[in-house]
Amino acid sequence: MAVQADGIPPVAGKPGRPRRRPDALLGDKGYDSNPNRRELRRRRILPVISRKGAPNIKDLGKLRYVVEQTFSLLHHFKRLAVRWKRRLDLHDAFVSLACGLICWRRLKKVHP
Repeated sequence: MAVQADGIPPVAGKPGRPRRRPDALLGDKGYDSNPNRRELRRRRILPVISRKGAPNIKDLGKLRYVVEQTFSLLHHFKRLAVRWKRRLDLHDAFVSLACGLICWRRLKKVHP
């Protein structure tokens, strides 16, 4: 897998040459800052971030729910909820194993 200079891997998706950046980045009000927005625009990524004190962006919660649900599922694995291991390769291995188990359990429910 090719990695850009700043550590962001290519975006997976349609067949062909992989894209180097997402079109947009969704974020909640915790990420609302001008430096964050400037950096995203510098990389030609559209920031979709709610402003502090303003109403939430319509339907942003539906899209962010997928991310929050993924974190919740990963935290069911105690080793991933609190990172005890200092070695990154071991942590990455446990994350990969957890993702595989989550997918296998979901597929098992759909196709008994």
